[in-house]
Amino acid sequence: MKKFEIYKNIRKRAVIMGLPIALFALMMTAVIGSLLFVIFSFSFSIIIGVFVFNAGLYIALTHVTKNPALFHFKKVFPSSISNKKVSQLPYEAHNGIIK
Repeated sequence: MKKFEIYKNIRKRAVIMGLPIALFALMMTAVIGSLLFVIFSFSFSIIIGVFVFNAGLYIALTHVTKNPALFHFKKVFPSSISNKKVSQLPYEAHNGIIK
């Protein structure tokens, strides 16, 4: 009989409309804000501008999702890992033995 492993981290890779959950929430916040902006404005050029802004934001967010290395500015890990104590004293001085 097959045994299946429980996958608890399903929310980390969940995608809605090609965007992770956090970026999708950002997109929906921008859409709701732009809808409020359209409701209270009476200019046709502003309505077109809001649609262009939302389309550009969606394209930018999908581009960031496909290339996550765009926002990694520093290395996560150091180039070398060591347990050696950083000291100018010779090794024998640490043990209390001085030659």
